[in-house]
Amino acid sequence: MNADKEKWLLLILLSIIWGSSFILIKKSLEHFTPYQVGALRVLIAGLILMPVAISKYKLFPKKHLKWLILAAFTGNFIPMFLFPIAETEISSSIAGIINSMMPIFVIIVGALVWKFETTQRQITGVIISFTGVCLLAFGGDDGAKFKLFPILLLLLATLCYAVSTTTVKSKLMEVSSTVLSAFVFSFVLFLPSVISLVSTGFVSTFSFNKENMIGLGFVSLLSIFGTGLAMMMNYRLLKVSTPLFASTVTLLMPIVAIIWGILDGEKLTTLQFVGASIIIAGLIFLRSKTAVKK
Repeated sequence: MNADKEKWLLLILLSIIWGSSFILIKKSLEHFTPYQVGALRVLIAGLILMPVAISKYKLFPKKHLKWLILAAFTGNFIPMFLFPIAETEISSSIAGIINSMMPIFVIIVGALVWKFETTQRQITGVIISFTGVCLLAFGGDDGAKFKLFPILLLLLATLCYAVSTTTVKSKLMEVSSTVLSAFVFSFVLFLPSVISLVSTGFVSTFSFNKENMIGLGFVSLLSIFGTGLAMMMNYRLLKVSTPLFASTVTLLMPIVAIIWGILDGEKLTTLQFVGASIIIAGLIFLRSKTAVKK
């Protein structure tokens, strides 16, 4: 499969997986606290990827350690806590919509920190798609329930994702996608996730009853697919595309998040349908032969 086809396939798959993460966070919060959900998400991913990390330990990029730590905490640790905290006050659909700001932050961070050059076509495509995101946000029944603090938390999480994405593209492309994910979760973030989980009182209070096992099932799905597998795919997408293209996955995610919301009892308005269509139009326009250059 050539790189052009691969990047679009990865984009679609990641949109489905990450777009489903918000409903899984919502369901996990019915059983655990936001801090427990965040810590469990990282810890389970680390346990699953530990065999890979151990078998490939000789490939650990020691010379790029500071960049690995930066990418790990901004892309795979801090946001894992911010999203559950925010979703205690706003719906999973709105969380998915706010997350669509990531391409905007990628452009800003890439230009200011890494000196990326972005084409006018790409910027225009992002603006078109973000217009659709705004329609999704304000066209729903929950529009009047927006709260400033959780939205600020989500914007911070999205900014963190942009920092991680541009860091990986700039400094860590020589490490394979699978190995990079394994090192991030099993070496860099494993101990912090254990400390975080213990500090929540999870270890002393957890019991193997039905409700807790159901909650653990939701978090496990979130960890295995939404964190471990998805990050491998995301790192691969960064290898075969650009940071801006990779970040456009967040423009499709709201559609998936809203579909799950409908299945969970939420309603989709006509204006939200229009917004979803505009997002797709923007993504089509965004497709450009000119890559983002460093």
